[in-house]
Amino acid sequence: MSTTTERPVVEPTFEELATRVDDAVAALAGLEPAARAVAEELKAAVEAIHRAGLVTMVRRMRADDAARAALFDLVDDPTVHLLLSLHGIVRPDPVTHANQVLTQVRPQLHSHGGDVNLVRVQDGIAYVRLEGACNGCSMSSVTLRNLVEESLVAGVPSITAVEVLPNEPSPTLIPVESLRIGRDPAGEGWVKAGAVTDLPLDDLTALTLSTATGAEVSVIVVNAGQRLSAYRNECAHEALPLDNAVLDLGTNTLTCPWHGFCFDATSGECLSAPGAQLEQLPLRVDGGDVWVRVDG
Repeated sequence: MSTTTERPVVEPTFEELATRVDDAVAALAGLEPAARAVAEELKAAVEAIHRAGLVTMVRRMRADDAARAALFDLVDDPTVHLLLSLHGIVRPDPVTHANQVLTQVRPQLHSHGGDVNLVRVQDGIAYVRLEGACNGCSMSSVTLRNLVEESLVAGVPSITAVEVLPNEPSPTLIPVESLRIGRDPAGEGWVKAGAVTDLPLDDLTALTLSTATGAEVSVIVVNAGQRLSAYRNECAHEALPLDNAVLDLGTNTLTCPWHGFCFDATSGECLSAPGAQLEQLPLRVDGGDVWVRVDG
């Protein structure tokens, strides 16, 4: 009587199988062209056989009321879901699918100095953040935004709309001395710009201020919902004046009237071309008067 017991078969883990695939792909790349072509054809033929068999099993299980529940349970298994996704039998989840679509359009966005990040997909809506040239006010930026929206809606069946989320403006560093209370300390460059009541609400005001040395400095003060910001009156693009810039409170943007460059109204961050930020000047309110620091 034999007392030999069979050892249980240890199935390889998913990670081990994936490593084998990666190693094989790496080895394939090192073959001579003729040998690589034969290996790739063998790989494609084997995958085609696997796909045909998987499609047959999925179809028959879907058609059988008793087997359909088991099929749905299998699809929920990460390894099975990945296998079926690789063969195009089941669609990837909306986020994965959307990122695949964005990967295809990203080179075109990069060629114009822009980019896009998918934040989430919820209730059929893809929420994205646009960067660089995609996030401006010019016609080219509108074209890039439309490219993102059209690609997602057309490429991902579960997405019916795209919503662009506002970017968080980069923090603007204000010198500590700008926070001091008191009037124009000698040598610190603070100049009285006028009374707060003289600055129209939800508008910008162009001013010419004189420094302690007698030099004149042209500035603009933006009053967006009683939030005041001061900048040198020069567009960061070509240093042209911003007297007639368009202030849009809905998007909190300031658009240059010359070439359409768009800036965050309260930080000066350029939304059309990163790095072309307006020069923000320290500003404080003291006793109902607005003071701007125009030189050091």
